[in-house]
Amino acid sequence: MADASAPQVAIVDYGMGNLFSVQQALEHVGLRAHRTSSSSDLLGADGVILPGVGAFGDAMATLRRLGLVEVLHEVAASGRPLVGICLGMQLLMTQSHEFGRHQGLGLIDGDVVRFEAPQEGGATMKVPQVGWNRITRRDRSWEQTWLEGLQDGTFLYFVHSFYVTPRDPSVVLSTSRYGHIEFCSSLQQGNLIASQFHPERSGPQGLRMYRNLAVRLMASAREVHRV
Repeated sequence: MADASAPQVAIVDYGMGNLFSVQQALEHVGLRAHRTSSSSDLLGADGVILPGVGAFGDAMATLRRLGLVEVLHEVAASGRPLVGICLGMQLLMTQSHEFGRHQGLGLIDGDVVRFEAPQEGGATMKVPQVGWNRITRRDRSWEQTWLEGLQDGTFLYFVHSFYVTPRDPSVVLSTSRYGHIEFCSSLQQGNLIASQFHPERSGPQGLRMYRNLAVRLMASAREVHRV
């Protein structure tokens, strides 16, 4: 059990994903974590995790129905870490082209697009991508990010048919390749942090990421919250 003085992380519970595994990973690295759809809980936490699997349009509709869109904007504006995982990463973007066009949270400028016939060795690869894939460092250092300590080329676990295309390339922390398509697999824009892969399903390397979050990000966010 986490120490009572440990930073408190709120996991957004909107019925889209395996929240228990995220909670377990956070608690494993010494954070206090709880699943919630309460505005006051989210606004009172030291950091917020927005996980998710499933359809973008359904997720945004649920967040609107629960009154959480404005709350997530407040969290983002507060300077506390807001972490998007898988679908949660995509929801941070301006819009998605999944089964039509859907407006996202608009916290990071960019689109969400589908893998279009990824090719490898002359064959079309299966979509969704399910399984382990490498992440590759681009121009940006991983020091002082939640990827610190990971090796370039580390394998992490993915399950997705869509990926994000940020308009500002400087926010990209890592890319990955599926067939001939290179895509953004993690990013950071200020206190907004996100990954297309699932750290909580990625073994020791994923736990290292949550530990980095605990040590470097949640502690500083707690100080911001106290002010």
